[in-house]
Amino acid sequence: MGASGAEARPGVIALWAAPRSRSTAFFASILQHGRVLALHEPFGNIADYGETTVNGDQVRTADELIAVLLALGRSRTVFFKDTTDQSHPAVLASRPFLAGVTHTFLIRRPAEIAASYYAMKPDMTIDEIGLVTLHELYQAVSAVSDYPPTVVESADLVTDPAGTMAAYCGVVGIPFQERVLSWHPGPRAAWSRSAPWHTAVDRTSTFTKVESNYPQTVANNARLAEFSAHHEPYYQELWARRLVGR
Repeated sequence: MGASGAEARPGVIALWAAPRSRSTAFFASILQHGRVLALHEPFGNIADYGETTVNGDQVRTADELIAVLLALGRSRTVFFKDTTDQSHPAVLASRPFLAGVTHTFLIRRPAEIAASYYAMKPDMTIDEIGLVTLHELYQAVSAVSDYPPTVVESADLVTDPAGTMAAYCGVVGIPFQERVLSWHPGPRAAWSRSAPWHTAVDRTSTFTKVESNYPQTVANNARLAEFSAHHEPYYQELWARRLVGR
């Protein structure tokens, strides 16, 4: 375990997350560290709203964001999380970003994603399950990296939060601290734009399984079953490479 005053090493850490995979809880955990510049879905903000704010400055294109992140990472630790219910072509096209960033991946069973996502967006498309896009990013990073990228299974954050986060912090160079395992409940300005998607984490103060009885699941909705089955092989391949807690 790192000392409470230990510094994280400079660089950019990306958490690419399948949607509905406890990624905002993960982000809330990283916020607790205090010595990391943490950005919530900056690529998604640009795609959805035309801009995002990084260290007090507005950024309006994905290419500009890539340049800003790489520049900031030379002198400080920057962490961002983004979801893969949409594609990220500028990232795939930037070899310096693929090679120069510590890319990590957060997965969840596609059947669980399907039910949770459908409850928020009944007109969802098959691609919005996000695991095919996540796998594509994983392969792109693997092609330019000497080491396999880190994969975290969302369920492990609930069953072994301390072990999983300690292992993750060790891999990415953030000293692990017990305080990252809990936070104050309530909404945050960082995710206010997409607040309806984060009401579950607003009610929590630690990694926990929120019981949800979704009326539509892969068991009774053929469309969701099709979506889940399409993504299952990609999930299984990533699951086989998941990080094991310590």
